[in-house]
Amino acid sequence: MKLLGLIGGTSYHSTIVYYRMINEMVAKEIGTQGNPPLLLYSLNIELMRSQDVDSINAEYLKIAQKLERAGATALVICANTPHMAYEYVQPRIGIPILHIADAIGKEAKRMELSQLGLLGNKPTMTKGFIQKILKENYQIQTIIPEERFLPQAHTYVSKELTQGVFSVQAKQFFLNQMQLLKTRGAEGIILGCTELPMLIKADDTELPLLPTTDLHVQMAVRFILN
Repeated sequence: MKLLGLIGGTSYHSTIVYYRMINEMVAKEIGTQGNPPLLLYSLNIELMRSQDVDSINAEYLKIAQKLERAGATALVICANTPHMAYEYVQPRIGIPILHIADAIGKEAKRMELSQLGLLGNKPTMTKGFIQKILKENYQIQTIIPEERFLPQAHTYVSKELTQGVFSVQAKQFFLNQMQLLKTRGAEGIILGCTELPMLIKADDTELPLLPTTDLHVQMAVRFILN
């Protein structure tokens, strides 16, 4: 099995899910109770909350280089928002970062979806690092909530979900946003916060869901076992 490096901590709740799901899925595939070797670096979420792009890029590069020197053959960033550092970090290391947008794009193509709604925190929805790859590599268009709803979405993610709080109010807000995105042409919804799949389940809506955590983990497991 290939040695995978994980960069987590944003939040530690989603990192736990990544770690557990990777181990469970590999064990299921190899037919034993064994588990894959993994390198995990968990950083302080306050770095991401600062939204200091230069500091974020520098720290993620430093961590990526540490994991590469430690023997990782690829990296997985265990959250959506930190992928904003991908374009800075990837050219400066010698191993691939398995991008979460590629996991989304491949599943959307399989499902024959060409226009997706994107939910998450404000940077994930507005900085374009997921939309760019979906459009350029998979010809998929992405819709985000209207500007007036972005602050509330960001608050629910940063103040509740990433701190392990999953309220009825947050669930209803995001379900409402999904319906609004549907009226604007969304054929499916990207759950673009790694905690959102803990809040919203497939049974909660008739829209196809693309839970980024699950898809990213599947991508990681395929790499480990390839």
